[in-house]
Amino acid sequence: MAELPRHQRVIISLPVHILRAAMARSGEARIDVVEVRLALPCLLLHCAERWPLELFWASAAQENEIGRAQGTTAAFNWIIRQLRLAGRYVD
Repeated sequence: MAELPRHQRVIISLPVHILRAAMARSGEARIDVVEVRLALPCLLLHCAERWPLELFWASAAQENEIGRAQGTTAAFNWIIRQLRLAGRYVD
């Protein structure tokens, strides 16, 4: 698979960075903030399935710390899996 143009790599890596940082603090507070809301649609075109993105957003707004942390972690892992399978993301 051909390497993505630089602007496409940025469009993918920046939202992944934002979601990863939000997920890391999800056990402390709600993370349904504007940067997460803006990051998710950037990945929509690169993910085969929409549900992990929706799950991340729904989990981000949960009041329960454990549920929020578990939901965002699971959703994030599925988002990364989809990006890797599509050849759109490499660590």
